Amino acid sequence: MGELDTEAAEAAGISCVWMRGGTSKGAFFLADDLPADPAARDDLLLRIMGTPDPRQIDGLGGASSLTSKVAVVSASSTPGVDVDYLFLQLGVGEPTVSDAQNCGNILAGVGQFAVETGLVRAVGNECAVRIRMVNSDGLATATFPVRDGLPVYHGDTRIDGVPGTAAAVLLSFEDTAGSSTSGLFPTGRLRDVVDGVEVTCVDNGMPVVVAEAASLGRTGYETHDELASDTALLERVDRLRHAAAHLMGLGDVSASSVPKTMLIAPPRDGGQVCTRSFIPVRPHASVGVFAAISAVTAMRVPGAIGHQLTADWSRRVDLEHPSGHLVVDVDLDTTATSPRVRHAGVVRTARKLFAGTAFPRT
Repeated sequence: MGELDTEAAEAAGISCVWMRGGTSKGAFFLADDLPADPAARDDLLLRIMGTPDPRQIDGLGGASSLTSKVAVVSASSTPGVDVDYLFLQLGVGEPTVSDAQNCGNILAGVGQFAVETGLVRAVGNECAVRIRMVNSDGLATATFPVRDGLPVYHGDTRIDGVPGTAAAVLLSFEDTAGSSTSGLFPTGRLRDVVDGVEVTCVDNGMPVVVAEAASLGRTGYETHDELASDTALLERVDRLRHAAAHLMGLGDVSASSVPKTMLIAPPRDGGQVCTRSFIPVRPHASVGVFAAISAVTAMRVPGAIGHQLTADWSRRVDLEHPSGHLVVDVDLDTTATSPRVRHAGVVRTARKLFAGTAFPRT
């Protein structure tokens, strides 16, 4: 496409659906509506989102990493798979676009988007969409209610971090171990000492560094605002994740949003573990799906950080986070020489917020 053709296409706008998935929201696009060249695509998305600008005032972004997300969806050529989903995390104040990780929250809206745009035909009262997560080449199935061939968004399922209720979306994951690294425990050990802190490095859908909050001199019960203003802690988290990344084989992650860091503490609100997570340095207002799954997976293995909390755990684990609770389902075989993930899943909700045309900044 020539320069004039590109300018004309941008002037006409890009078809876009803005959706909430779990506790995040972002722009959903059909791959065919975006440039095929990754560099041109990323440049366009940055201008649509209004990055770089801490307020993203001249774009669709909501001035937060939780609202500066993009899903690129296309029909899949993989047998038995319905759609391919590429997740892109856009920076807010910095012009970065990262495909180094999945996003389980945004994933919660991919199936409905596929039905809305005609990539998948829905019949009956329930639709199961099999999705290839391009970032990790893992597979997920999203199951949600439909009526008259369209997604049903209203329902009585409540998730913490989101006001009101909506229809449940069951996400079941396959082949998530070693999503961005060499395996479930990419350092080859259950514990490492990084920057003077004992950690477990795990990757079951997302590379995560798990540490006890007390080992960083914190309780693990701090509010989101307290964490966000704790400059010394944020600098320590950044050093920790950079050093851990090298051990995990991720190299220099200065421009990457992984690994995430998860601080854990004993529960205090009826759950089974209290969590505070960072994406990658700013504190998360709740908790990411894959970060939660990875952290629970690690804790379930004897010898890993936090395993002492798991004596009475079953497959379903209730994580406390700054906005409430998240229940994840992890089925893990710890009897094998190397722990093996049989199944991981979570219940989310999603909602279509608007469908229309996005106009990039020139």
